Amino acid sequence: MIVRDRPSALRLFFILRGSVLPRIWMHLAVSTLLALLVTWTDGQLGHHKLHFTTTPFTLMGLPLAIFLGFRNNAAYDRYWEGRKQWGELVLRHRLRAGAGAPGDMPAADVAPWLEPAEWERVRALPNVPYALMLEMGTDLGHCLRTGRLDACLAPSIDASLSALTAVAASCERIRGTPIPFSYTLLLHRTAYLYCFLLPFGLVDTIGYLTPVVSAIVAYTFFGLDALGDELEEPFRASDNGLPLEALCRTIEIDLRTALGERDLPPALLPENYRLS
Repeated sequence: MIVRDRPSALRLFFILRGSVLPRIWMHLAVSTLLALLVTWTDGQLGHHKLHFTTTPFTLMGLPLAIFLGFRNNAAYDRYWEGRKQWGELVLRHRLRAGAGAPGDMPAADVAPWLEPAEWERVRALPNVPYALMLEMGTDLGHCLRTGRLDACLAPSIDASLSALTAVAASCERIRGTPIPFSYTLLLHRTAYLYCFLLPFGLVDTIGYLTPVVSAIVAYTFFGLDALGDELEEPFRASDNGLPLEALCRTIEIDLRTALGERDLPPALLPENYRLS
């Protein structure tokens, strides 16, 4: 997650950290070069002039903008739902499986709280979070049987474990159920067709300004498309993903403070405006 003060109006045009520009620059360059070529040839393709009025682009642009807005709203709902669930959940490794992000090795975080043989058994199971929940339930039963825990406290602890299990299932649902691919594919294709054909509809109207206008439109549509892709996966280890490590560290500090510990780990701070 990018954490920074709002920059000045001039600096907004030169910020790359957290921008979608690194993801779309190649598509933007191709679209701009095509617009330059169309302007140079005055819309000629061989011996034929391709001439479009602005009407088709108006008819295409309006539903495309609406669909892009709808998809981004759906993607942001997934992002915000993930953040709400992470107000209660402290397991991050399964949600970032395969991300390769620094600090996302589960053994370093989980193993110290389990016996070595117990951790080796749990880590081999297909669903480690669910297995850890079962282990905590087993520990709860053991504490009750040995008298280490008052029976009056057991229902509230069991309710907390049940809530954690429900939250883990919700996060798994977000991670494992992306926005339908056919919907995303339709938006990708329509955005490309619109941006690549747009210069032919503008060259007779605005002439040499065609590349400038085409680049601005392409940046808007390609940028919204790329932003939807990033928000769709809120647990991804990216600039615009949720700061799972920082959330875990905050919860760890709060819990250890409540237990009376004084040797607490420091809170994670943004590095180069990025909070992991």
